[in-house]
Amino acid sequence: MEWSEELSKGVLAAVQDAVLVVDDGRIVLANDRARESFRHDLLGQPVDRFFRDGFLRSRDRGPHFAQGCREGGTEFPAEVTLSIMGGCTVVAVRDVTERHELRAEASSQRHRRLEALGQLAGGVAHDFNNLLGVIVNYANFVIEEAEGEKPDAATIVSDAQQVVRAGERGTTLTHQLLKFARREVVRPQVLDLNDAVADAGQRLREILGDGIELITRPAAGLPSITCDPAQIEQVLVSLTGNARDAMPTGGNLVIDTAAAHLATGEHPELAPGDYVRLRVSDSGRGMTPDVIERAFEPFFTTRPNHEATGLGLATVYGIVTQAGGSVSIASEPNLGTTVTVLLPSCAASSAASSDEEPAGGRDTAGKGETLLVVEDEAALRDVAGRILSGAGYRVLAADGGPMALELASLHDGAIDLLVSDVVMPGMLGKELAERLVDVRPDTRVLYMSGYAQPVLASQGTLDPGVALLEKPFTAEDLLSAVRRRLDG
Repeated sequence: MEWSEELSKGVLAAVQDAVLVVDDGRIVLANDRARESFRHDLLGQPVDRFFRDGFLRSRDRGPHFAQGCREGGTEFPAEVTLSIMGGCTVVAVRDVTERHELRAEASSQRHRRLEALGQLAGGVAHDFNNLLGVIVNYANFVIEEAEGEKPDAATIVSDAQQVVRAGERGTTLTHQLLKFARREVVRPQVLDLNDAVADAGQRLREILGDGIELITRPAAGLPSITCDPAQIEQVLVSLTGNARDAMPTGGNLVIDTAAAHLATGEHPELAPGDYVRLRVSDSGRGMTPDVIERAFEPFFTTRPNHEATGLGLATVYGIVTQAGGSVSIASEPNLGTTVTVLLPSCAASSAASSDEEPAGGRDTAGKGETLLVVEDEAALRDVAGRILSGAGYRVLAADGGPMALELASLHDGAIDLLVSDVVMPGMLGKELAERLVDVRPDTRVLYMSGYAQPVLASQGTLDPGVALLEKPFTAEDLLSAVRRRLDG
């Protein structure tokens, strides 16, 4: 019997849960974990004192939840299991406070994500509804004028230009959304940040206007970075636009660069190593702490009446984090704002190859080549076919992968180029290209898409050997991309 008691005490001490042994409603044995959980002397006390709602009267002997009561009246959520041994009730109690806190935090995160999605959807709907209102009404003006008794060509051209401008603004908004979501195609190359700032200088001065002085302070011997030059320019343009709005009566905008080294643990978001710092500082009205906290949220803006989309800083955040860097804001009301961007540096090397049009352009006319155009959107398929046929290409058109493969099997001659949408119902463009090239290895491939994720590698870069034309495109964009791909 003495050995059995020692063994029982040893077992109770080893158990991680709190354990109470109850006889006739009172606690006759408790392990150390139970004393820690309840923070009270337990022996001889009525067990109901330490639980709410008389849980021992429950017929459910399996695990169930109860509220434990500590000394002082504080409560904690507990998972309780009861068992009967030798006329006594053994109560195993597991404190699940941490589990409940994790669930609450997960629920809070879901709520915040849904709020962000709602804000994003509302902002997109608002801006695109405005653009669609312009497009629909001016397109109707064009139709009305063209069908009138004496159509005025100048009026038709003017109204059509309004449609085009609205479409271009929609394109810009779409690209901003993709940058924010880190889903835009990235074409990185090794570049000097000082050169990028200098190249953007004229455009930045135009954005600032006459009342604000632009001051640049490039650091000597700055390491190279690997980034998409267009995205670096977008960062500078977004930050400059925000700075201009913060200085309505004029001021100074200072852009400086420097090399930086981060030690282990120095930055919570970045690995230790060498970085290049871009700092954009204005002398404007500054931000309050609550505005700084929300500054990177999409469609958050302090400007009234939707005068801005609120995507500027969200776009900057998406670009910088996709490039492996970080962005932060320091600001005080009436003292100005400084935005600091850190980007990983790299060893200087030759720039990555690019599909950009060489200086001087090229002849984009067709030479009788056969193109297989695959696009599930009928109107866009007709547009592409009309552009390519008019340029001297022979066009085969299909509404999806299965139809494209059937056309290819029935076509006797060569198919010089597959021009395919990336995301289509039933068969993605990548699968179509693989199956077509498998039977026609001489066929080259050009993808076209506004959402190219299925053909992108990590960090949003294109898979090796992939050529992509981003939607929406102009006739010149399409013809140039086709000619480049055909000419290798």
